[in-house]
Amino acid sequence: MNQFYKKMAIWFAICLIFVLIQFQYQQPDNDISNTTKLSYTKFKENLDKGLIPNFTLEQNQATWTDAKGKHFMANLPSNPSTIDTYLAKGVDIEIIPNIDERSIFQQLFSFELVILMFCIWYFFIRGRWPKNDKAMAFGKSEGLVVDGTKSDVRFKDVAGIDEAKEELVEIVNFLKNPTKFIEAGARIPTGVLLYGDPGTGKTLLAKAIAGEAGVTFFSMSGSSFVEMYAGVGASRVRDLFIKGKKKAPCIIFIDEIDAVGKHRGAGGNDEREQTLNQLLVEMDGFQISDKVIVVAATNRIDTLDSALLRPGRFDRQVLVPLPDVVGREHILKVHAGKVNVAENVNWQVLAKGTPGFSGAELANMVNEATLIAVKNDTKVGIKELELAKDKVMMGAERRSMIISDKDKEVTAYHEIGHALVAVMTPGTDKVTKVSIIPRGKSMGQTMQVPETDKYSHTCTYLFDKICVLMGGRIAEELIYNELSTGCANDIERASEIARRMVCEWGMHEDIGPIVFKNPEQPGLSSPTISEKTAEAIDAAVQDIIDRAYKYSTEILVGNISLLNKLTLELLEKETISGKDIKRLMNRDGHLHFLRHSEATD
Repeated sequence: MNQFYKKMAIWFAICLIFVLIQFQYQQPDNDISNTTKLSYTKFKENLDKGLIPNFTLEQNQATWTDAKGKHFMANLPSNPSTIDTYLAKGVDIEIIPNIDERSIFQQLFSFELVILMFCIWYFFIRGRWPKNDKAMAFGKSEGLVVDGTKSDVRFKDVAGIDEAKEELVEIVNFLKNPTKFIEAGARIPTGVLLYGDPGTGKTLLAKAIAGEAGVTFFSMSGSSFVEMYAGVGASRVRDLFIKGKKKAPCIIFIDEIDAVGKHRGAGGNDEREQTLNQLLVEMDGFQISDKVIVVAATNRIDTLDSALLRPGRFDRQVLVPLPDVVGREHILKVHAGKVNVAENVNWQVLAKGTPGFSGAELANMVNEATLIAVKNDTKVGIKELELAKDKVMMGAERRSMIISDKDKEVTAYHEIGHALVAVMTPGTDKVTKVSIIPRGKSMGQTMQVPETDKYSHTCTYLFDKICVLMGGRIAEELIYNELSTGCANDIERASEIARRMVCEWGMHEDIGPIVFKNPEQPGLSSPTISEKTAEAIDAAVQDIIDRAYKYSTEILVGNISLLNKLTLELLEKETISGKDIKRLMNRDGHLHFLRHSEATD
C-alpha cells in the first residue's frame, strides 16, 4: 500500500509540473495585456492623420505607442493593395492573423512535453525493469515471511507424530541458543528433510519449529523456483538465502522440494537443473555461524537427487508417518478443542474407526462435523462425527439421484456379496457398515475397518481381500445370471493386488521371490522380462484371481438364503451395520463356512 501511494505522489508531481509550465508559457506579458487592439481601418485612418509616427511590424502585427504612452496593436494583411478598394468605400475591416502550421508542430515538441515524456520513461519503464543486478523483477524470491515471535503455532498443535517432534527438538534448541552449540564445536544439521504421505503435518511441523524457536520463517514452494527462463530459478535461490542470512537465525522452508530437486540426468530440464545446482551450492556453503537452517518437505523422497540427500546438506531426514490409533485420538482432541463438542463423544472409538486417516483428513472430518452441527443447530456429537467420517471416506450422499428399483436391488446384492464373503472369511477386516445410498461415483459401499493398525500384510490377508472384492460380482452372477459394470473398480483393485503379490512381494510359488517392477512405478528400474517370463507372470496372476473367485463362489452358494435375507434388510433400511449382519446370521443358523484349502484343491 505504501508503494502505491508513493507512485501516486510521483505522478501527481509530474502533472503539477506540467500544468505550471503550461501556465507559465501561456500567461500574457503585462505590457501586452494593457494594449488596445485596433482594426485595420482604424490603423489606416490614424496612419493617414499622422497619429502613428512609427510602429513595429512582426509577423503582420503592428505595435506602437502614442505620445501619451498608451500601447496599440493592429493586424495587417499580407497584401494591403488587395483591400484598398474596400477601404475607399468606408468599410471597417478587421484582420485575423493566419495560424502558422509550424506552430502546431512546435507545440507537439515543446519543452514541457519533452520533460513529461522523459518522466514517463524514467518512472514507468525504469521502475518496472530494474537495472544490472536487479534485472528482471521475477528474479527475486517471493516467499512468505513469518515473524516467529508472532507465530502462534507450537509443537502442542502438532499431534500424532511424537517421534518426528523429538527429532526436531535439537533444531529448536540450536535456534534458541546457537552460541552454546558453536562453543562446544557441535555442528547442527544444515538441512532437515521431512518426508511422508500427504496431509501428515510436514508444513505444520516446520511452522511449529519456527514458533517454538521464535525465529523468522521463510516459506516457498519448490515450484516457485522453476520458470521457463534459464537462470531465474537460480537467481531466486540466491535471493532467498541472502534474505535468510540477513535475518539469521532463521528457518528457510521449501515445500514440495521434489519439484526442483529431482534426479539430474540426460534429457533433463536445464532450468530445473541450474536451480538445483544453485541450491546445492548455497546449502554446502553454509557455516555454523550462519545460523540458517533449511527445512524441506516432500512426498517423493525416492525421486530426489542423491547430492541433495548427502550429509552436509539434508543430513537429517525425518519420516512424518500416518498417525497410529493413539496419534489419531490426540489429533481429534486437538481439533475438537476449537469447536463446541458434546460430552458423550468417545474419541478412542472414533480413532479406531479411522485407520489410514492423515492429520489433514481428521481435521477435515471435525470441520465437516461442525458444519453439520451448525446446520442442525446442535453440538458436535457422535452422530455428526460419523456422518462426517462417511463423507470424508466415501463422498457426500446423492439422495436426489433417481435410481430404478431394479438398479437398487442389483446394488444391494452386490454390496451384500462383499459383506457376506468378508464376514464368513476369518482374518478379514471387520465389516462396520453396508449402504446403497449413492456417494460420489459409487452406487453403494461396504465399509471394512481393521481392528488394529496394520503395517505389513500376509499372503493370506491379501488373498482374502481379493476374495471380498470378487464377492460383489459373484452375487450378481448367482442371482441374475448376468454381469454389470458396477464391478469394474473391484476387478481393477483385485488385479492390482494379485499382480503386486506376484511381481513385487514374491507371493506365488511359480515365480518366487523376484521383483519385476512396473516401468511406470518410481524407484527401481524394470529389468528386461522375456516373453516366457511375462507369460508366467500373467498365469500366476490369473491363478490367484481364479482361486479367489472359486472360494467366494463357494461361500455365497452355500449361504444363498442368508444372501437373500440380508439383501431384503438392506433394501428396506438402505444402510445396515455390522451388528445387523451378525444378528441376521445368528437368526438364520444355517451357515456354510469354508476353508481356503477346500476351495483351492
